[in-house]
Amino acid sequence: MSVLDSVVLQTPSLVTLLGTVVFLMLLYLLSCSSQEQGKDPPGPRPLPLLGNLLMLDLKRPYQTLCDLSKKYGSVFKIHFGPQKVVVLAGYKTVKEALVNHAEEFGDRDITPIFQDLNNGHGILFSNGDSWKEMRRFAFTTLKNLGMGKKISEEKIIEECGNLIEVFEKHEGKAFDTNQPVNYAVSNIISAIVFGDRFDYSDPKFKAMVDRATEIVCLLGSPTIQLYNTFPWMGPFVWNQRRIMKLSNIDTEEIKDLIGSLKETLNPQMCRGFVDSFLARRQNLEESGSVASFYHDDNMVYSVANLFAAGTDTTGTTLRWGLLFMAKYPHIQDQVQEEISNVIGSRQVLVEDRKNLPYTDAVIHETQRLANIVPMSISHITSRDVTFQGYFIKKGTSVIPLLTSVLQDESEWESPHTFNPAHFLDDNGKFVKRDAFMPFSAGRRACPGEGLARMELFLFFTSLLQHFRFSPPPGVTEDDLDLTPAVGFTLVPSPHQLCAVSRV
Repeated sequence: MSVLDSVVLQTPSLVTLLGTVVFLMLLYLLSCSSQEQGKDPPGPRPLPLLGNLLMLDLKRPYQTLCDLSKKYGSVFKIHFGPQKVVVLAGYKTVKEALVNHAEEFGDRDITPIFQDLNNGHGILFSNGDSWKEMRRFAFTTLKNLGMGKKISEEKIIEECGNLIEVFEKHEGKAFDTNQPVNYAVSNIISAIVFGDRFDYSDPKFKAMVDRATEIVCLLGSPTIQLYNTFPWMGPFVWNQRRIMKLSNIDTEEIKDLIGSLKETLNPQMCRGFVDSFLARRQNLEESGSVASFYHDDNMVYSVANLFAAGTDTTGTTLRWGLLFMAKYPHIQDQVQEEISNVIGSRQVLVEDRKNLPYTDAVIHETQRLANIVPMSISHITSRDVTFQGYFIKKGTSVIPLLTSVLQDESEWESPHTFNPAHFLDDNGKFVKRDAFMPFSAGRRACPGEGLARMELFLFFTSLLQHFRFSPPPGVTEDDLDLTPAVGFTLVPSPHQLCAVSRV
């Protein structure tokens, strides 16, 4: 056998050897990199393409995630189709991420449906410099317009009177509280945004509120979650088409309202958020500055964000509060006794809160147990971050699981039951709880928290002052179902209540 033949025969062995060496070197480099970065969060093994979808309850995904946190810990991963999502569970972990690592976890994960709805504009579903400017402007403007101050209190008190009149018209007969409560709450944000309230019978106003309610419901549907996972399904998803149809109508209505305000704009007399936006843009243009973020799209979508968020969350929480009172009449008794002893028949004011500790505790417990935004709104990491020993890459979707905070078994004595004592000390005085985080925390915390807290207190206390709430005839307290309906926020299942006048 020639030397050439010998080399040829040995070549496959040589290639195999070299391949093995290269492979081992790559493994070593990857291992070193992994050790430097930290390990990947644990989680269930995903299936090709589907990820972990088959193990998720798409109607109540937050329940599945809470169950998984008990197995995998407070930081774990799950795959929505091919997309890896990191879930943060428990008060300490969520707070550490959103507050102590606010920069890394502070961006918004804009899913396909929210990209469709907002196009990267507005306050809630945008990122970068545009979001920073719009959020700063919204905070400043809402504060200047009296959000959380006396001027807001006066508007809410006026609306309380209007809502009480609507309830009185039912003369103690059973009715659905959904629309009147939503109309009342929506009028508060409308007065702040547009500078005026609407009559409950105004067809355009009613249609706007009803569309916002339907959109929020559809956003939590399983088909929309599948659309967010597989955007190519869009043409086949009826709910996506329905949401966009409703949203497009809303956009045109908002443009019309803005157009009317623009025609009567007086920069020296600000009526609301829209006037402030228009005046700000006008000032920038007159000074020769570039009003780069103060364009029509940011104005329209910021108004839409404020209107929808200001209506749904507070209205939903208030309806849960009334339902809990009908469900637990002994708690309603104590609330009404406290109101009678402290307030009597006069108008309730915000300053009364400090003298109504039990009522305040009931409102807080309503927010805690109602848990209306169980998965918050998804975040996304703005940079690579090592968190609690786990490496999370830039651009990873993150779910701060608020359910796991508001029902954290290490923070609450009876996390799954309605218990106002969570917010009372041994002497019956109100106490704050660190794990009370219904408005989220950090850079993406709800900008309307102050207004929402004022609304909840004044609406709830005024209604309990005037009415006794109970199930319809033939329905017992035990029959009242506390299972939330499917939606982006957790609203009460359809029900009716009787509001019997106490006056």
